[in-house]
Amino acid sequence: MASAALELAGIFAGYGETVVLEDVGLALGEGETLSIIGRNGVGKTTLLATVMGHTTRHGGAIKLHGRDIARLKPHRRSWAGLGYVPQEREIFPSLSLRENLEVALRPGTWTIDAVYALFPRLAERQNNRGNQLSGGEQQMLAIARALVGNPSVILMDEPSEGLAPVIVEELARAIKRLASAEGLTLVVVEQNTRLALDISPRTVVLDRGRVVYDGASDVLRADPAKLEQLIGVGKR
Repeated sequence: MASAALELAGIFAGYGETVVLEDVGLALGEGETLSIIGRNGVGKTTLLATVMGHTTRHGGAIKLHGRDIARLKPHRRSWAGLGYVPQEREIFPSLSLRENLEVALRPGTWTIDAVYALFPRLAERQNNRGNQLSGGEQQMLAIARALVGNPSVILMDEPSEGLAPVIVEELARAIKRLASAEGLTLVVVEQNTRLALDISPRTVVLDRGRVVYDGASDVLRADPAKLEQLIGVGKR
């Protein structure tokens, strides 16, 4: 894919000598949204962590807009255009909500006012400290903090985890709006399969560190048996 925003080729990676991902290859065009699903422990979080440089890479290439970033430190990958929304959210508890945004702010389309428009709840809570926010508000802040860095590619790890259904619906609407934003590429790891298939036209299924499906979300949505078979690959 000549115009790939993010490309992984032959990735083998894990933690120390332990290899979790085996021969993973993906390519996303600019502005594309991709959902990644699979059972717990199959390598979904490891995949995002590998793109960000937080794991041990044993082989393969990682390119961002054609530039090889596989040897760059995580902060340099961020500067190159990667945004990361970690599963743990990692909000600064002693800073106000607004200060959490200000520390990540870089010039670009996504200003603090723009993320307040995306998540009005954040504007209402902007003077509260990070440790005074609900889980849903912290998740919105984590996404907003990634956005104000004005990356070209955003990686989201389990954005709906542990949240009430009404908050999940609010986040889903926001992620769909981001998916339609010009030039912004999204990779969303999501345990909620229904949500994952709904927010992205393309889905990847991982099993045992390998890609076992890469194709249209509609195919999996229309064929629950196929989805179950893919998610269950490798079960004993």
